[in-house]
Amino acid sequence: MGFGGSVSAMIASMKANKRSRISTFDKIKHLKKGYHTAVHFKNKATPKELEILKRKIQRNHKKEALKNIVFLLITIAVLIYAIGFVEI
Repeated sequence: MGFGGSVSAMIASMKANKRSRISTFDKIKHLKKGYHTAVHFKNKATPKELEILKRKIQRNHKKEALKNIVFLLITIAVLIYAIGFVEI
Protein backbone atom coordinates (compact mmCIF):
# COMPACT_ATOMS: atom_id res chain seq x y z
CA MET A 1 0.00 0.00 0.00
CA GLY A 2 2.29 2.74 -1.33
CA PHE A 3 -0.32 5.48 -1.45
CA GLY A 4 -1.37 5.32 2.22
CA GLY A 5 0.55 8.46 3.15
CA SER A 6 -1.05 10.57 0.44
CA VAL A 7 -4.54 9.31 1.32
CA SER A 8 -4.06 10.09 5.01
CA ALA A 9 -2.76 13.55 4.11
CA MET A 10 -5.85 14.12 1.96
CA ILE A 11 -8.17 13.04 4.78
CA ALA A 12 -6.36 15.28 7.27
CA SER A 13 -6.63 18.21 4.86
CA MET A 14 -10.35 17.65 4.35
CA LYS A 15 -10.96 17.50 8.10
CA ALA A 16 -9.00 20.73 8.63
CA ASN A 17 -10.95 22.58 5.92
CA LYS A 18 -14.44 21.81 7.24
CA ARG A 19 -16.69 24.67 8.22
CA SER A 20 -20.10 24.83 9.77
CA ARG A 21 -22.89 25.44 7.29
CA ILE A 22 -26.14 27.22 8.04
CA SER A 23 -29.19 25.32 6.87
CA THR A 24 -31.65 26.89 4.46
CA PHE A 25 -34.41 26.67 7.02
CA ASP A 26 -32.38 28.75 9.48
CA LYS A 27 -31.83 31.38 6.78
CA ILE A 28 -35.56 31.53 6.03
CA LYS A 29 -36.41 31.88 9.74
CA HIS A 30 -34.22 34.95 10.09
CA LEU A 31 -35.46 36.57 6.89
CA LYS A 32 -37.43 39.70 7.65
CA LYS A 33 -40.47 40.39 5.57
CA GLY A 34 -41.20 43.97 4.64
CA TYR A 35 -43.62 45.85 2.50
CA HIS A 36 -41.14 48.40 1.19
CA THR A 37 -39.27 46.77 -1.67
CA ALA A 38 -38.36 49.95 -3.59
CA VAL A 39 -34.72 50.94 -3.76
CA HIS A 40 -33.93 54.37 -2.37
CA PHE A 41 -30.89 56.45 -3.30
CA LYS A 42 -29.67 59.36 -1.24
CA ASN A 43 -28.16 61.25 -4.18
CA LYS A 44 -30.37 62.54 -6.96
CA ALA A 45 -29.04 63.42 -10.42
CA THR A 46 -30.68 65.80 -12.80
CA PRO A 47 -31.46 64.66 -16.37
CA LYS A 48 -28.66 66.93 -17.62
CA GLU A 49 -26.13 65.30 -15.27
CA LEU A 50 -27.33 61.86 -16.33
CA GLU A 51 -26.85 62.77 -20.01
CA ILE A 52 -23.32 64.04 -19.32
CA LEU A 53 -22.50 60.86 -17.44
CA LYS A 54 -23.96 58.72 -20.23
CA ARG A 55 -21.80 60.47 -22.85
CA LYS A 56 -18.69 60.12 -20.70
CA ILE A 57 -19.28 56.38 -20.23
CA GLN A 58 -19.88 55.93 -23.97
CA ARG A 59 -16.63 57.76 -24.79
CA ASN A 60 -14.71 55.55 -22.37
CA HIS A 61 -16.24 52.39 -23.89
CA LYS A 62 -15.31 53.56 -27.40
CA LYS A 63 -11.72 54.24 -26.32
CA GLU A 64 -11.41 50.82 -24.69
CA ALA A 65 -12.90 49.08 -27.74
CA LEU A 66 -10.49 50.92 -30.04
CA LYS A 67 -7.52 49.96 -27.86
CA ASN A 68 -8.59 46.30 -27.93
CA ILE A 69 -9.06 46.31 -31.70
CA VAL A 70 -5.66 47.94 -32.32
CA PHE A 71 -3.95 45.47 -29.99
CA LEU A 72 -5.65 42.54 -31.71
CA LEU A 73 -4.71 43.78 -35.19
CA ILE A 74 -1.07 44.32 -34.18
CA THR A 75 -0.92 40.85 -32.65
CA ILE A 76 -2.40 39.25 -35.76
CA ALA A 77 0.00 41.19 -38.01
CA VAL A 78 3.01 40.07 -35.95
CA LEU A 79 1.84 36.44 -36.03
CA ILE A 80 1.31 36.50 -39.79
CA TYR A 81 4.73 38.11 -40.28
CA ALA A 82 6.41 35.51 -38.03
CA ILE A 83 4.63 32.58 -39.70
CA GLY A 84 5.56 33.90 -43.17
CA PHE A 85 9.28 33.76 -42.48
CA VAL A 86 9.46 30.39 -40.76
CA GLU A 87 11.52 28.00 -42.86
CA ILE A 88 10.95 24.30 -42.62
